[in-house]
Amino acid sequence: MLDDFLKKESAGGILLMFAAVLALIVANSPLSLFYDLLIDMPVVIQVGALEINKPLLLWINDGLMAVFFFMVGLELKRELLEGGLSNPANIVLPASGAVGGMLVPAGIYVFFTWGNPEALSGWAIPAATDIAFAMGILALLGSRIPVSLKIFLVTLAIIDDIGAILIIALFYSDTISTWPLIIAALCLLVLTNMNRKNVQQFPSYILVGVVLWVAMLKSGVHATLAGVLLAFFIPMRDVNNPEVSPAEDLEKSLHPAVSFVILPVFAFANSGIDISSISADSILHPVTFGIFAGLFIGKQVGVFTFSWLAIKLGFAKLPADQNLWQLYGCAVLCGVGFTMSLFIGSLAFAQTGNNAFFDERLGILLGSITSAIVGYFILKKSSKLPADL
Repeated sequence: MLDDFLKKESAGGILLMFAAVLALIVANSPLSLFYDLLIDMPVVIQVGALEINKPLLLWINDGLMAVFFFMVGLELKRELLEGGLSNPANIVLPASGAVGGMLVPAGIYVFFTWGNPEALSGWAIPAATDIAFAMGILALLGSRIPVSLKIFLVTLAIIDDIGAILIIALFYSDTISTWPLIIAALCLLVLTNMNRKNVQQFPSYILVGVVLWVAMLKSGVHATLAGVLLAFFIPMRDVNNPEVSPAEDLEKSLHPAVSFVILPVFAFANSGIDISSISADSILHPVTFGIFAGLFIGKQVGVFTFSWLAIKLGFAKLPADQNLWQLYGCAVLCGVGFTMSLFIGSLAFAQTGNNAFFDERLGILLGSITSAIVGYFILKKSSKLPADL
């Protein structure tokens, strides 16, 4: 099952790379006008006084990405209840790396943007790791990479996702509106009752989930979190047939749509940067450079140092089939923050209009590409290097 999962992740990562490159090509060609018109196209849904009026880009970021977060929620539930995260001994090493991989990049970004309140709002952008991209790169290395390192990266990314979800909920939600939040709370009560009664009909959950998504969209709490919350109420096991796992079956059925459609569409819609506008000033802007340094330097320093300390202090053990160079290469690879970094960047800047004088996407792309290339070559050579650093 793990092999199938890893294969799907790597294939999705390769497609994600293709979508990002395609967006860059289109945005810097005569088709750029049509690209801008497409992502800015208004899409309106109205039922009576209830109206949702957003450009296509925000429907992708708030709507399609809610499905992505729904699948992430299903993965988290499975891992917490029955997977690697259910045994504390298995998560000390990746959890240590995940904590360091969030704290150090955020600290580096804050260092470069200190004194600018608008720029500081992007502090969480370099704290994310893109599992699809990273697994796609690991797949290129084939048997050179021990299975334990792949499990380390997957577990770290899952814990990283938990951190990202908490960050979005706590720091990137707008002014709260009371009545929509009350409706969202009622939806959660309905979902709780459905879960306790072992309701197996997925369309029933979807119906309540759509209402929950609209309520959270209108409440000011970011709408994509509705996907995570809904996932937690999908039954892990059928009470009448414990061999059946509705949550796991649903996760498997969603994986192709998310990996091969939703994430590539998101990448295409959010990666179109006008290269002609790039200058030394734009690269050295505190936001752009802070994101680049956070992803490329902060991630490797944070993930590796915290993991190494956990090993040296006796809280965790380095797997027998793995050496410290491989752990370090994986830490560098964690600087590929693409999907979640772009998403947090859209919350911090793009939707507020604060990025008039910089483009956070440039820092994300530079940091992610550099981390991918350097991490790949370190891992490629790691099997020939001494076991210790």
